[in-house]
Amino acid sequence: MTNLILVERDGPIQIVRLNRPEKKNALTLAMYSAMADALIAGEADDGVTVHLLAGAGGDFSAGNDLNDFLTLTSLVDSPIARFLLTLAGLSKPVVAAVKGAAVGIGSTMILHCDLAVAAANSRFQFPFVNLGLVPEAGSSLLLPRLAGHRRAAELLMLGEPFDAAKAEILGLVNTVVAPGQEEVTALDFARRLAARPRQALRQTKALLKRDVEPVVQRIQVEARLFEEALRSPELKEAVAAFYERKK
Repeated sequence: MTNLILVERDGPIQIVRLNRPEKKNALTLAMYSAMADALIAGEADDGVTVHLLAGAGGDFSAGNDLNDFLTLTSLVDSPIARFLLTLAGLSKPVVAAVKGAAVGIGSTMILHCDLAVAAANSRFQFPFVNLGLVPEAGSSLLLPRLAGHRRAAELLMLGEPFDAAKAEILGLVNTVVAPGQEEVTALDFARRLAARPRQALRQTKALLKRDVEPVVQRIQVEARLFEEALRSPELKEAVAAFYERKK
């Protein structure tokens, strides 16, 4: 497993930590593979009751590593799709501790978490359309369910950043805390979950996610459209503009 993903244990809680702080935890394909492996292992481990997702340094995740991402020839059969389908199908509760940048996949993966805590300095964004891409991770289905069509359209079509206070209003996170307290609070949530009867906890999650099949289907539909968009002139223009701004 790459050291860019750290797997830690706090009793019955498995912490999967993105560990690329110098790049704001931007995700590479190897990191997606390692996260999927960690979650699958945690599901199979009877000693794990709850998964917790967190980021090292000052950010949750700034999204995909662009250089790595542009090497993709197929999204449908990629480590990204494997991670997303694994995350969507988890039977054990998932808690997220969010801080700093939560962009792209850094925001969409939160939609699959059962509980989420955000530091007040968190900044969320679904920037796909701005890059000539379409939403991913089932967000085109999950976000309207969560926030309603109009708010989801605003977030997905305009792709503008929003703060932790708005994320709480939308229901993307459960609570907002002072910076530095997000993981403490997320761990408290996770420990409280782990103290509940395990079978009842997993059955309750299963009931809440009885519609997981449509979510998986939406992830696959999005992936096919996303794959087409990867070859579009709009993406090439957006990438060129990004590198020009960096210069």
